[in-house]
Amino acid sequence: MTHQIDTIALPHGRPGTSRQLTIHQFGQPGARPKAYIQAGLHADELPGMLVARHLIDRLAALDGQGKVAGHVVLIPMANPIGLDQIIMGGHMGQFDLAGGVNFNRAFADLSDPVSARLAAGTLGPLSADPEANRRLLQAALSQAAGEIRTRTETEALRKLLLSHAVDADLVLDLHCDSEALMHLYTTPCCWPLGVDDLAARLDCGVALLAETSGGNPFDEVCSTPWDSLRRGHGGPATPIPVGCISVTVELRGQHDVDETMARRDADALIDHLGWRGILDVPAPAMAIAADIATPLAAVDRVRAPAGGVVLYHAMLGEQVQAGQHVACVLDPMTGTRHACHAASDGPVWARSRNRYACPGDILLSIAGREVLVTSGPLLTA
Repeated sequence: MTHQIDTIALPHGRPGTSRQLTIHQFGQPGARPKAYIQAGLHADELPGMLVARHLIDRLAALDGQGKVAGHVVLIPMANPIGLDQIIMGGHMGQFDLAGGVNFNRAFADLSDPVSARLAAGTLGPLSADPEANRRLLQAALSQAAGEIRTRTETEALRKLLLSHAVDADLVLDLHCDSEALMHLYTTPCCWPLGVDDLAARLDCGVALLAETSGGNPFDEVCSTPWDSLRRGHGGPATPIPVGCISVTVELRGQHDVDETMARRDADALIDHLGWRGILDVPAPAMAIAADIATPLAAVDRVRAPAGGVVLYHAMLGEQVQAGQHVACVLDPMTGTRHACHAASDGPVWARSRNRYACPGDILLSIAGREVLVTSGPLLTA
C-alpha cells in the first residue's frame, strides 16, 4: 500500500462552519504491529506538529520502498477545534472554550463495555494464547469505540481519535510542556515493555509513571483498559497481555519549535518503530535509559506563595535537594521577596514560562521519588 490520506469532517458543527481531521496511513491496514501517532491534541503545542511533519515525509519515503512492515496511523494536527481558538491574538489550544474541559481529558474508558461482553460470552472465549486474546480484545475495543454516542463537536473529535488508536499495539501522543526537559508519561506496566528504549532514544530526562493519573487522558484510555480486563478476566488459563503500550511524549517546551531538534526527534521515533518491527529499518541497540523513571505521584509541584514577578534560582535539569531555595516571587509594589523551596530531592524537569504568578500557581516541577499525592488527580489543569 502507498501513503493514504483521508480527510474526515467533524459532525455537530454550528451552521456555516466546518472542521475536518486529516489522517495519514502507511503500510497495509490490518498489518501488525500497528502504531498510532498523533500531535497537537493541545493545539497550541507546536513542537509535536513539526515532528509529525518530518515523520510524514520519512514514512512516505519508507512506504514507497516497501519498508513499512506493520501499519502506521499518523494524525499531525489532532485538534482542528483548538487550532481555531484565537482570542485577541492569543492561541487558546488546551481547553475547549465551548465546554471548558481540557482537550486531553474526558476520553471514554472502554473497559466496562468490553468486560460486559466478555461476561456475556458475546465476544467468543478467551484462550490460553495471549496473542490471540490480544487480537480478540483489540477488535472488541475498536467496536466499542465505534459505538460511542456523541452530541458535540468535541465529543465527536474524541471518538474519532480514539477509534483510530484503541486497537493499536503502540500509541504515541506528542505534546510539550511550558518550559521543560524532554520527558514522557506512561504506566508501570508499559515502562519495561520498550518505553525505556524510547526514553533512551529521545534522551529523556524524566519518565513519570502512574497506573491512573485521573481525568481519562488520551494515552491512559488506550492502555489502562488492558489492566482492568486482566484483573477481571485474565488468569493462567486466559492470559491477557499489555495489549497497548501507550505513551505521552513531551517534546520539551512550547518555545522549542526548532527544525534541527524536530529532525532529531523524528529520527528517534523512526528508530524506535524499527526496533519494534513496525518499520523495516535498522535500529541500533540502545543503552536503556538511566534510572529516570519515578512515580508521577512523587512530583513536587512548587507553587507561588503570593502573586508577583517570578525569579528562578534553579535551572531545568538541575538536581536540587529538599529545602533548597529554587525560586522567589517578587512583589514589585513592596519589594517583598517570597522564597520558594523544594520539598523533594530530584531534577527540575519543568518550569512555567509565565513570569508573573498568581498565588498558588505552579512555578516548577521536581521529579521526586517519595510519594507526595495519595488521592485525587495527578495531572495539572
